[in-house]
Amino acid sequence: MSLKVRFQPVSFSWVALHPQPQGVIQFIGGAFFGTFVPMLFYRYLLECLFKQGYTIIILPFNFTFDHYAEAGFLIKEQYTLMPELVRMAEQVGYEYEIYLDDSNFYWIGHSIGCKYIALLEAFSALPKEVYEIKELIREVVKKTSGNLSPEKQEKKVQSVFTDIENLINELQGKSSKAKKLVSYYVNQDSARVQRNFAESDVKIASIFIKNQGSLFLAPVNTGLDSAIKPKIFADFIIRLGLNVKPTPEETDALIENSNLFNLLGLVYSPLDNIGKSTSQWFFNIFKKPPEDFRAKFQGGHLRPLGLSLGNLVINFPDTFSVPPIQFTNRRNAEFELYVLQLLNSLKQKRQVILKTVER
Repeated sequence: MSLKVRFQPVSFSWVALHPQPQGVIQFIGGAFFGTFVPMLFYRYLLECLFKQGYTIIILPFNFTFDHYAEAGFLIKEQYTLMPELVRMAEQVGYEYEIYLDDSNFYWIGHSIGCKYIALLEAFSALPKEVYEIKELIREVVKKTSGNLSPEKQEKKVQSVFTDIENLINELQGKSSKAKKLVSYYVNQDSARVQRNFAESDVKIASIFIKNQGSLFLAPVNTGLDSAIKPKIFADFIIRLGLNVKPTPEETDALIENSNLFNLLGLVYSPLDNIGKSTSQWFFNIFKKPPEDFRAKFQGGHLRPLGLSLGNLVINFPDTFSVPPIQFTNRRNAEFELYVLQLLNSLKQKRQVILKTVER
C-alpha cells in the first residue's frame, strides 16, 4: 500500500494520521525552519517516519525568551491532540488503539526544539510536594546564579516556582479532560465490541512525558549570546535583565537533577558548530545517552532538513560534505537510517522498562 503524507491543521499543530499506526511522533523543529512551513522544510524526514508506521504531529516552534512557557505549550498541546487523534481515526475507519496509551508517543526535536523536550523530561522528575519543588528550584538558582544578590536569587526562585506550579495545576486539569474525551470517543465507536471503555482505561503515566522516548537531532541549548549577534549586543541585553528562561546553565542543572533521560537517543555531527557543545555536554558531563543510543551523521547543523522530489532529495547543506541534491537511497544511508534505527531501539527499550515496572 502506497501511503502519502497529508497534513491537516488540528489545534495549533499539523497532523498526518496513519491508518495503522505503531506510534505517534511529536516533532518540533528549530528556529525559523520549525516556525515557517515545517512540513515543507523537514518534508523528507517526516515522510520517512510516516512510511515506517508513525502518525506525525508537527508542533509549531514559537520564538520566545520564555522556554518554560514554550515547553508547557507543547505538553498542553499533547493533551489537546490525544483525544482528537482518536476522534479523527474513528471517523475515517483507521486504527486508534495506539493512542490510548501515552507511552506510545515519542518526541523528536531539532536544534533548539530539543531544549523544550528536555525541559519536559526534567519536569517529569519534579517532587510531589510543593515545598520540595521550591527547594529544588532554589538549589538550581543558587548553583547557576551566583552573580546575583540573595534578594534577586529569591525573586527568581519565586518567579520560576509560580510558573511551574501554575503549569502543573493546568496539566492536571487537561490530563483529566483528555481521559474523559478519549473515553467518550471510544465509546462512540459502533464497531467496537466492548463499549464500556472507562477513563481509567486511558493510560497516562504522568502529567509530563514519563515513559515517552525522545530523539534529539543536532540538539542546541544556548542563550542569547548565540541567538543574537554581535555578541556585544547580546551581552548588553542580558545586562538589562533580559535572557532566555531557563538559561543554558539552569537547563543543564535541571537535567542533571532529574536523573532521567533513560529513553533518549541523540544524533549528532562533529561538523555541527552550532550544536557541538550541547552534544558534548550530554556525552561527557551527563554521560547520556549510552553509546548504542548515539549516532554520528555526515553534514552540518541543517542536515535534518530536506525536500523530496521524486527519487531525489534537496538538502540544505551548511558544510561542503553534503551535496545540495542526493538520491534518496544515499540520503537515507547518511541520515534517515540512523534516525529510524534509534527510534526502533528506543521502542524496544521502552517495552523492556514497562515490563519491568509491571513486575
